[in-house]
Amino acid sequence: MQPRIGSATVLLVASWIASAVVASSAYNALASSQSVSAKPTIPIIVTKAEFGILQVKSKKNVTFLPTNKIPLIEGNRYGWRIQLKDYQGEVTWREILQLPKHPDTWGTTDGEHFSIVAHGTEGVTTRTQLIKNGIIQDYWTVVSGDPIGKHKIDIYISERRIASFEFETIPVKR
Repeated sequence: MQPRIGSATVLLVASWIASAVVASSAYNALASSQSVSAKPTIPIIVTKAEFGILQVKSKKNVTFLPTNKIPLIEGNRYGWRIQLKDYQGEVTWREILQLPKHPDTWGTTDGEHFSIVAHGTEGVTTRTQLIKNGIIQDYWTVVSGDPIGKHKIDIYISERRIASFEFETIPVKR
């Protein structure tokens, strides 16, 4: 009986040692892969956030007009731009657009992740954008069927809201 217990003990101890080695190897591999792929955290500091109309006369003649009143003229482009202090590279942001009522249509053209929530009155866009001159931005185009009234856009990086804009779309007398 003694030899069986001794053999079982040796087998048991050997399996514990093997488990420890495998676990240690897996932990070291995980730790080294995380240290290679982990990027240093760069603080997000907003130096300027503005909302308005983007006037495009030609490719080289683009003007941003700050305003919170957006005339509902088809083709009008409105949106936001945010200046981030000393930030370079890519950043992933999320935009939540809240409308006063359901529009006739929703749509995007840039291939970003877009979803409609809250009974069709809220659109969520997520995009990874290469920062140029520290600026991130996004614009919407007025189309037929867009609702008149008060709107709100919140912009987040990670789970932190970095900007919020309230604006109103207004009818145009013809």
